[in-house]
Amino acid sequence: MAKNQKYTLTRICSLQNKSISIFAPMQPSPSTTPEVLIIGGGLAGLVNAIHLSGAGRRVLLIEKHDYPRHKVCGEYISNEVLPYLRHLGVDPFAAGAVAISRLALSTVSGKLVEAPLPLGGFGISRYTLDHLLYQRALANGCTIVQDTVTDVTFAADTFTTTTRSGQTYTSPFVIGAFGKRSNLDARLGRKFMQRQAPYLGVKGHYTGDFPADLVALHNFQGGYCGVSLVEDQRINICYLADFKSFKQHKNLAAFQDAVLCQNPHLRDILAHATPLFDEPLTISQVSFLPKPTVEDHLLMSGDSAGMIHPLCGNGMGMAIHSALLLSESLLRFFAGDLPSRAALELEYRRKWQETFRKRLFAGRLFNTLFAQDRVFDWALTALTFFPQLLPPFIKQTHGKSLLVDEQEGGV
Repeated sequence: MAKNQKYTLTRICSLQNKSISIFAPMQPSPSTTPEVLIIGGGLAGLVNAIHLSGAGRRVLLIEKHDYPRHKVCGEYISNEVLPYLRHLGVDPFAAGAVAISRLALSTVSGKLVEAPLPLGGFGISRYTLDHLLYQRALANGCTIVQDTVTDVTFAADTFTTTTRSGQTYTSPFVIGAFGKRSNLDARLGRKFMQRQAPYLGVKGHYTGDFPADLVALHNFQGGYCGVSLVEDQRINICYLADFKSFKQHKNLAAFQDAVLCQNPHLRDILAHATPLFDEPLTISQVSFLPKPTVEDHLLMSGDSAGMIHPLCGNGMGMAIHSALLLSESLLRFFAGDLPSRAALELEYRRKWQETFRKRLFAGRLFNTLFAQDRVFDWALTALTFFPQLLPPFIKQTHGKSLLVDEQEGGV
């Protein structure tokens, strides 16, 4: 797709593992002076774009990739964000999302416990969900440009954003929604970039037999693997591994055979699953270190603001929820309810911490538990006798349903 031009997706054709996207250029060219400029068109960036443009604000979103595309992701979302998505005009189930109501956990040795999910959730691929959000943003009048942001500066109460194509944009607000790790993080001097990130993420889609209402989390030495269905009866298998452990093996296939398949449940799933991708997708340098929600007045959203460990199964929901919090604070500023930029930034920091601080702490504790095979085996043994104790643990990393007040327009 040509750089620095707005496009609409007119047709998607699937042929086995091949996808063909036909794009048609749209006119006129995008405004260079939006009220809000968003860097990154993943879940959080697109949700910010939909929410703000739906409220009548002039929004420009810059995304370096085209739509749709696959991403390394667990692709399970808690139902807590479903009312909000529908309020935005996005219904995952209309696109084939799979309702999920049960969770299974297993140890390396195969000890297994199952329990109902307190709120339940749904499985949908990022390929499909991001495309749905993209279409909704366009329908709201949001301008979307494919380009790569190379620099953002703030002076005289205004941001200046430049791109690889040479385009310059000015705006009073910029949202950073550029994901887990970006060159912009390094350019902004964000502290988490100064430490080595120890994790590798791997994801693939498969055909096979797997319960539609189940999301499974299977432990292996140095990591854990999530398994659930998405649309079209595809099985999403996504795992997070310690990179030091992975480096001891020649390639992904060798690592899978030697490490993942130690878990008998994973061994059985992988033995009967047929891959739909030519090669699994991978992402390295995955970090769960704390990140500031505001950096040099740039408002961070989604994974750019902070990530919960994937074993908690709520990373996508948290990204969507964080975009809601930021959008509401920005709209309160535009409405005059917040008197200054400083007040806006303070409110967003406070709301983000109040909403997610306890979840992130619980996620770190659970990750530590998962990493200790003997401790986790003991804990799971206890849960096999008292499975009713598992849902309260799950609630520690999830929130309540984001019910929408249709009259007030709030959530």
